[in-house]
Amino acid sequence: MFLSFCAQKKLAFDKTKKVYELETACGTCMFKMKGSTCKLAVKINNKDYYVEGTSIDGHGDAHAKDGFCNSIRKAKVQGEIVGDKFLVSYF
Repeated sequence: MFLSFCAQKKLAFDKTKKVYELETACGTCMFKMKGSTCKLAVKINNKDYYVEGTSIDGHGDAHAKDGFCNSIRKAKVQGEIVGDKFLVSYF
């Protein structure tokens, strides 16, 4: 976990890129995606994508009452779909 944290680049808003307001939550807990661990996901055009570039725990306690494992929230994000992942540059 320490190595993956160090390898992540800092997320930064880019005024030249489109901002999306997406539903976001734990993919396994709330979107019923395949997986064995809690991982951040977004919904785009009724399709779910796991997020790469930030972690579920980087945005508060995922298992709190209002955390990503217990509620679907809206987030303003920037990034792109690559394969079956959403590569985030701002969240």
